[in-house]
Amino acid sequence: MSWPLGILLFVATVLGMEGFAYVMHRWVMHGPGWFLHASHHTPRTGNWELNDLYAAIFAVPSIVLLLGGAQLGWWPGWAWIGAGIAAYGAIYFGFHDVIVHRRIATRYLPKSAYMKRIVQAHRLHHAVETKHGTVSFGFLWALRPEALKAELKRRDLAGIRSPRVTPVD
Repeated sequence: MSWPLGILLFVATVLGMEGFAYVMHRWVMHGPGWFLHASHHTPRTGNWELNDLYAAIFAVPSIVLLLGGAQLGWWPGWAWIGAGIAAYGAIYFGFHDVIVHRRIATRYLPKSAYMKRIVQAHRLHHAVETKHGTVSFGFLWALRPEALKAELKRRDLAGIRSPRVTPVD
């Protein structure tokens, strides 16, 4: 397979994964898969949460496609597609786990309008503790925060997390 075609498959896969991630997050994680994802909408008490199993689940197709396309004689395009899935996973990890949820210590502060919008949209998603009534299911694309806030308000703030109160000494 030619490099340009491989790179095209790779980039198309990374972009397509955002749509796949939206669908999985909206209708699986906030649907029948809530039993795992619920742990992500409550304060974490350790380094891991049940929701982390989704990373392992979504890594399986990538590993299989990389192995098949690169080592088992399958169509070589499968390796490029598997690499695109893996790249999306790495981007997701960097954005979601490192930048937004700070699971790895960093001093990064979003400065660009895009990063500020994405981080704020994800935080608005987490303002709701229940599987219903949430907004913003994408990871790399989101509506403007004003639109998301208006949608939450339209829903009468159902399931909105109570503000954390810091005890006064």
